[in-house]
Amino acid sequence: MECFSHSVFGHAAAREWGFSFAAEECILEAVRRVRPLRQDDAKPWSKVWAAIRIDDAPLREVRGLLTLDGLASGSRTEWAHLPFGQSMIRSIKENTAMQATIHNEFLTLTVDTHGAEAVSLKNAAGEELLWQADPAVWKRHAPILFPWTGKLPGGTFEVDGKTYKGGQHGFARDVEHTLLKAESDTIQLELRSDDAIKAERFPFDFVLTSTFRLDGKTVHHTLTVRNPGTEELRFGIGYHPAFNIPFDAQHTTTDYEFRFDQPESPVILDARPNGLLSGKCYYQWKNQQAIQLTDDLFANDSFCMAGLRTKTIGIYEKGTGRKITCNVEGYPYALIWSAPAKPVRFVCIEPWHSLPAAETDPQQWSQRAAAACLAPGESWETTLSTTFDR
Repeated sequence: MECFSHSVFGHAAAREWGFSFAAEECILEAVRRVRPLRQDDAKPWSKVWAAIRIDDAPLREVRGLLTLDGLASGSRTEWAHLPFGQSMIRSIKENTAMQATIHNEFLTLTVDTHGAEAVSLKNAAGEELLWQADPAVWKRHAPILFPWTGKLPGGTFEVDGKTYKGGQHGFARDVEHTLLKAESDTIQLELRSDDAIKAERFPFDFVLTSTFRLDGKTVHHTLTVRNPGTEELRFGIGYHPAFNIPFDAQHTTTDYEFRFDQPESPVILDARPNGLLSGKCYYQWKNQQAIQLTDDLFANDSFCMAGLRTKTIGIYEKGTGRKITCNVEGYPYALIWSAPAKPVRFVCIEPWHSLPAAETDPQQWSQRAAAACLAPGESWETTLSTTFDR
């Protein structure tokens, strides 16, 4: 395949076909088949760009450019009608994994369109801060949990007499999201219910928008849910970021501890042994501001904490001042967890607005506890702000 140095794909055309990205080689290869490439096609249409990596075995790894502010003056509107066919467009969409990267002087963030998941966050020294999804330990980085958190009883739920199968933590983390923009300090993606989702996964209309914004050493991740339908939308939602531990090779598991910003006696909601709420609760810690990290801390899975007054939960490296802190103010539940690997390779701090199902929950979705119940036209949003002082 020929290599083209610079090119763009018009935002209007991209939206018409259902995706909003430019693939430097695969798109232009399609264009090249239609007509010769002119010199002025190398001129950028937009001043707003983001680096995108396309991983596709037939195309190999290439670099693309993303245009975000629509067709600029003098742009070629006829590109919106190029006759290379919906089959080619579908092939491009289905066989490419898109990533967008933004950065500031402190952080470089990469988000994948698959699951709208942050897959890399590096500090100014180039150190990776997010868990890199080793499949031998845990295959994810920082998934979005939607439209439920945790497990469903029997792995199913029922709406209007029809049974739907559902895995742990919903399906938003397992499907492609549309990249809406990636500019200077912001990446925004969207997931809309379609006929396939409504028939197979979740029979309700929704729009889930995920917005990442860099602010100094802080990443703000806002999830917005809108109900564009004609009936009530009930859903659960939460965050599940995983942070690399230890911070460097000179430290070990016991050099770290979770900290609240004040002494806490969290109520632990029991979901043992199968991930469903048992109806029991207990105290694991009383009047403590720190929880020592050990390789056995999560031997019985996560701790789901309720009743917290703290505004932040962080993982701290003792004696150095290095830390990662999550603002959990306003969240009714916060979990800490890691995979049962020894030594601990990462830790998760997970603010949730909903809970796993209970063992005794009915199958009807309408009778499940929800994070929010949206009337037609209503919207709801939440933000997780995480600061990286390392």
